[in-house]
Amino acid sequence: MLELSIYLTGLAAALALGAGAWVLSLPRHSVSHVDSFWSLFFLLMASVYALMAPALAERAYLTLLLVAVWAVRLSAHITWRNWGEGEDRRYQKIRRENEPGFVWKSLYLVFGVQALFAWIISLPLLASILSSRPLGLIDVAGAALWLIGFSFQAVGDQQLAAFKARPESKGQVMDQGLWRYTRHPNYFGEACMWWGLYLIALAAGAWWTIISPIVITFLLLRVSGVTLLEKDIAERRPGYRDYVRRTNAFFPGPPRKEAR
Repeated sequence: MLELSIYLTGLAAALALGAGAWVLSLPRHSVSHVDSFWSLFFLLMASVYALMAPALAERAYLTLLLVAVWAVRLSAHITWRNWGEGEDRRYQKIRRENEPGFVWKSLYLVFGVQALFAWIISLPLLASILSSRPLGLIDVAGAALWLIGFSFQAVGDQQLAAFKARPESKGQVMDQGLWRYTRHPNYFGEACMWWGLYLIALAAGAWWTIISPIVITFLLLRVSGVTLLEKDIAERRPGYRDYVRRTNAFFPGPPRKEAR
């Protein structure tokens, strides 16, 4: 019952943060900043789980460290990337489809939904932070997989930002660095990080938290990630079709030779 109480308190905290982010959207007439809050939902919930835990062991501190490093970096990167930009086309589409009254509907359609998904995905964090088992080899494997994922996301984000900063890159396709081997190194990296966090929870005996990496991988592949981003990108960047033909969508791999 204690675990359930802590988990539900995490939900309340996530919903409160989502409501606060919604309030910020009112004067801005934009909901794009919800992307900056995505990783912060997890940092907040992990903090709540830790504050309510009877005691903290090594696994809890490891989990808190990994979540904090990822959350702060990703939130800062997205905030810097979107600063001064208008509302993202994804949210413009949602806005058009839900007028009139989107200003109120966005509370649950955008901010509430993200808070709820984050809460579900946070299950491995809860299990790891509440665990008193000593660290072992599975924890090491989980941390190593998390580090691989973090490197893919951070390096991929930096490479794309540098590419976009060059005037001659406008309208061109980023196919350099990590983007040469996967069209979405940042999404691949995020999936790896969550599978790594799951391994740490698995070492705590929480095999059932596998729902978390499954949900985040599905979202990245089929909902808010690869599928949504690539829906119309070829229309805006003609070279993207050739890029698709030679580059894996998600898992890194050597570029395929163009058919002649």
